[in-house]
Amino acid sequence: QVQLAESGGGLVQAGGSLRLSCTASGRAVSNYAMGWFRQAPGRDREFVASITWNGAFTYYTDSVKGRFTISRDNAKNTVFLQMSSLITEDTAVYYCAARLTYTTSDFDLRRPTEYDYWGQGTQVTVSS
Repeated sequence: QVQLAESGGGLVQAGGSLRLSCTASGRAVSNYAMGWFRQAPGRDREFVASITWNGAFTYYTDSVKGRFTISRDNAKNTVFLQMSSLITEDTAVYYCAARLTYTTSDFDLRRPTEYDYWGQGTQVTVSS
């Protein structure tokens, strides 16, 4: 079993920055692809960013390209999401997820159903 714990959310003004962390326990995730998703009230959970096991490939949804950066530190069993130039539309609960089986597929890593473990989420609120 893998437990994922997100942290780093909070309230920030538009234009500001936040850095989310997702730390895994119970099992090393160094061989797993990891993803960040978000869910705003009344909306479906949506893909934000993903990273392959060694960080060689990263993928982003169009709305965050150039503003968000996903990275990982396998020695610390942690994945990060650096968010800059935040806008009110980024307000959501952000979840990290881990996928057990190997893939580098952009298509696969954008789909929530492709992930095996999920964290509880951290709230990000961007005020205008």
